[in-house]
Amino acid sequence: MTTTTLTLILLLIMIAAFVLSSIKLKSPDISMAVAAVVLAIAGTIAVPALGSPVRYLVEGLFVNLDLALLFIAASIFVNIYSHSGAIAAITRTVVEKVNNKWILLSIMGVLMLIPGALTGAGSVAIFVLGGLVNTVLEYLGITQRKRTVFICFFAMLSAACPPINLWTMLMTAQANMPYVGFTWLLLIPIVIAGAFTIVYVGWGAKPQDKEETLAKFPPKDPKLTWWRIVLPFVAIIALFLLALYDPWGLPVLGLPLMFLVAAVVAFLCNPKKTTFKQYLGILDDTMEQVFPLVANVLSIGVLQSAMAATGVRGLIGSTCVGLPLVLIYSLILIVGPICQGCFNYGVSIVLGGPLIFMFNTLGMDVTVICAALSLIFPLGDTLPPSRIVGRLACEETGYKESYISFFKTLLLPMLVLGAMAVIMIIKPASFAFLY
Repeated sequence: MTTTTLTLILLLIMIAAFVLSSIKLKSPDISMAVAAVVLAIAGTIAVPALGSPVRYLVEGLFVNLDLALLFIAASIFVNIYSHSGAIAAITRTVVEKVNNKWILLSIMGVLMLIPGALTGAGSVAIFVLGGLVNTVLEYLGITQRKRTVFICFFAMLSAACPPINLWTMLMTAQANMPYVGFTWLLLIPIVIAGAFTIVYVGWGAKPQDKEETLAKFPPKDPKLTWWRIVLPFVAIIALFLLALYDPWGLPVLGLPLMFLVAAVVAFLCNPKKTTFKQYLGILDDTMEQVFPLVANVLSIGVLQSAMAATGVRGLIGSTCVGLPLVLIYSLILIVGPICQGCFNYGVSIVLGGPLIFMFNTLGMDVTVICAALSLIFPLGDTLPPSRIVGRLACEETGYKESYISFFKTLLLPMLVLGAMAVIMIIKPASFAFLY
């Protein structure tokens, strides 16, 4: 039996294990871990020289440990900051002061981008701001379906928004690329797609009574001054800038520790009398929120390690290199989101990494292509089996109609973002000036 045939059999075993466990367990994260375990065991049986499968599984747990710590630290910061009432106060002030519908929608869109941009997870944006944004959009007279579309699409955009884009991080780590130069490559398409969605959602809506809407917000704590609201963000931005522009004058803190420092600042700025037990509750709720994400990135690492050890990753990569470019250009907008729906962030390893290697062998600008793929993959967060962002958005707005009706309304903004990403993949050199 040739090496290629053996590797293909191992790939089919991995796929079968993933599909069967997905059907039975209904969890992409656990299914990826099961597939990795089955692949590692099958690989060591087929090739005893690989040694114990436990080695590859343990190594895989540490591949993305830094990303898991980042998720936890950033989510702790966001939730402690939100508990102080700062986010509700900002939203209330904006509704009180802004009377223009389009400006108010734009501000809501920007606010929705912040939690995901700081944590790498669109679901955090819905957890933190979904309810408040839904109330504001209801005041603007926007239908429930379009409110759900707005929250869902901006949550997806927030996950892709810099500075933390997990798909890009995973692909650059796999391809040994530096995680630099992606800010404008990601931000400009996000702004364009966001602006289109604001017009798409807000067109024809008529604002309702403002006083009724303000009554739905929690009252602002008079002790919550503006310096208490701003200081936590000043702390995190200052640490970012110091690390960027004075790397030799500052110890290497890392993003997780930076967010923990900002969380301490948010804790000190909180005017509410909060007991130690209540803070433990916040931490407990935070871990419950981020546990699926942590499980996802750790299972991705285990799967990545097993695929690399058995040669499956190399087989996928070599197959991708041999595909016609026209086929990749025409199918990436379909295959990419579908794989995201199945593997979640694992799509960066299973599909994204091999594509980066392929385009690199062709001498194309892989920084632009990596950014473009990072704009396509989040669209799959509305697709089964996971559909995590779409499901959360429907739950947040109480949307009870069929999921298909919601998805049809969401499809146009998704196509706008996807079309820009495909153009970036086809003509990457034309966008190189953005980094």
